[in-house]
Amino acid sequence: MAARLCENASGHYHCTHVSQPLEISSVLLLIMLGKVSLNFFMLQVKPKNVKVSFMGYFCTSVALVDLVLLLTLSFIFYFEDFALWGMRFTKYHICLFTQIISLTYSILHFPVYLVAALDYYTTVSQTSQFPRRGQKFLYAFTVVVIWTSGVFCILKVPAVYEELEIQNSFSPDQCPLSASLQSYSVSCAMVLLLGTALLVCRKEVISMLLSVRLISFAKQPVLMFSYVSNNSSCFKWQLLSRLLICFLGTWAPFVVLQVLLLLLGLQIPAYMDMNVPWLCFINSFLIAAAYWCRCHDVELTEEAWATDPFVSWKFCFMPFNNENTEPADEPGTGIVIC
Repeated sequence: MAARLCENASGHYHCTHVSQPLEISSVLLLIMLGKVSLNFFMLQVKPKNVKVSFMGYFCTSVALVDLVLLLTLSFIFYFEDFALWGMRFTKYHICLFTQIISLTYSILHFPVYLVAALDYYTTVSQTSQFPRRGQKFLYAFTVVVIWTSGVFCILKVPAVYEELEIQNSFSPDQCPLSASLQSYSVSCAMVLLLGTALLVCRKEVISMLLSVRLISFAKQPVLMFSYVSNNSSCFKWQLLSRLLICFLGTWAPFVVLQVLLLLLGLQIPAYMDMNVPWLCFINSFLIAAAYWCRCHDVELTEEAWATDPFVSWKFCFMPFNNENTEPADEPGTGIVIC
């Protein structure tokens, strides 16, 4: 923002505007525009026949909140100084509203992921693609409660309110935005869990990757893992390697990004690290965890696999055996495990 310096000269205030090379409000608008575009792109590209879930409702709410924030900041940025409903708005409120959203996002990670994990754990074995109206209402009501509780904590809890007051004590040309400790903790936990799982299943994962071959199935090029485990251990541990390959086959760039951020110690502002791509990444991880915990309750039907819009988990459970396969002409995108 442009700083305004004033000094008292014989009872009169003389003010001078000091322009910054790039106004912080412009930067925030550009960042929010990119985030909103990415949010709606992810919502648009996902298949329409995915089962309704709590995480799907929350992803939509995040996209809408970011859109409302972008429109609000753009309105304030355009009119600069105006009064609405008896309240005066200036460019200062661009930073203030972003700080409030940032603090709200920073405390939502744990409750959102906990509710999503409970949702998948209880519904992963359901084959119905269309939940009852009461279940949809429960998802929407839970999303509203989480958002309302988050905003209430930010505006009413003394400790958080004091942090907001401290941030607002900076000079007008600065807009300090906090990072989320919850998001950092989740990233550390996911990297640790994935690393531990890969270490435990490293031999079987390597053998499966070495056995991969390209085939044609139903006139579609696919990847076939013809490795058959000789391990007599529990089915859950054999399933873990398959879940890892499916998960990393889709989200490996996100995992690498998380590792780099943790190693470099980089902190992302809280209003940025809560976004739809990140929630889809967490969504796949939670689904894989639910499948692994309740693998004996999962039914082998097509409707049971319409849970994740980006990962085909059915190949972790269904064997593939087709003697009439032919070599594929083009690289495949599917993953088949047998």
